[in-house]
This record gives sequence, C-alpha cells and structure tokens, in this order.
Amino acid sequence: MTPGREIGAMKTANSDIDVIALCKGSERYVFLWSDGHRRDLFGTFRRFAVNPELSFSEEDEAALIEKVRRGQARAEP
Repeated sequence: MTPGREIGAMKTANSDIDVIALCKGSERYVFLWSDGHRRDLFGTFRRFAVNPELSFSEEDEAALIEKVRRGQARAEP
C-alpha cells in the first residue's frame, strides 16, 4: 500500500448498504453501494482514476476493487 493511504470497509447496520473509504493525506473518498451495484461502483472508481483533477489514482482504483472483491467473497455463503 502506498504510504499515506488507508482503506477501510464495512457493512452498515442494516446490511443493505456497503461502505468503503480511502484516506489520502487530507482527502477522503467515501463510497456507498448496495448489493447488485458493484459494477456501478467499479465504474465510479474508473472515472475517478482517470480524472486529472483528483488525486485518486489507478493504484487506488485497483486497491479498492480488490478490497471490495475480498469482502464480497467473505460475505457469500
């Protein structure tokens, strides 16, 4: 992981909404999504990664996708 970057993920209390956050220095990126919308979430990561106005990088995108996928694998029976 890149120094200065932290990623956290959790399920909300009602388990209908997932949350993942990326902290980079003083910036915070927080994403919420519901089951069945992972593709939309990944599309948002992509749009952020290619936006030159954001510090969100392709490395951040890859790290978040991996974290979401690992979380999904643990959640499935």
